[in-house]
Amino acid sequence: MAWNKHLRFIIAAVAIIATSLTGCRISIKMNGSALDYNVYKTIRVSEFPIRAALVYPPLQQMFENQLLDYISKNTRLQTTDGASDLELEGEITGYNLTPQAVTENALASMTRLTITVRLKYIDNKETGKDVDQTFSAYRDFPSSEMLTDVQDQLCEEISKELVDLIFNATLGNW
Repeated sequence: MAWNKHLRFIIAAVAIIATSLTGCRISIKMNGSALDYNVYKTIRVSEFPIRAALVYPPLQQMFENQLLDYISKNTRLQTTDGASDLELEGEITGYNLTPQAVTENALASMTRLTITVRLKYIDNKETGKDVDQTFSAYRDFPSSEMLTDVQDQLCEEISKELVDLIFNATLGNW
């Protein structure tokens, strides 16, 4: 008899919990973007010229391509060259090498490549959402390696990180 009372209590408790949980609904947006596509349909992405003292010419095209690819994969915005709902423009303002991790011989064992991008994000539909910000990212590499040997890979990685940062600060609306 005591077993039946406990069993009934457990069944009743499970039924109450199950009933209350079915009334809850969790919604998660998985497209990476927080845009209202009824309002925003187009974006213009301008060139990002290199204005740094040290210049690596392939960087501009690499960065621009990654930015456009990321936008097309993570939003439903159409890119345009003319008037648009949103605009991204800017410049690559820094491409710097700095010594890191100095050894006991006063020599650097690591070198840091830092890329800096200044961005202007303009929302032509809603005031107060514009962004004028500088983003930077870096990668370290062994000083024993020549920059020319690792430059493409480092620029690719840094560009991806910068695109992520820019997207989250603008279109991702995090």
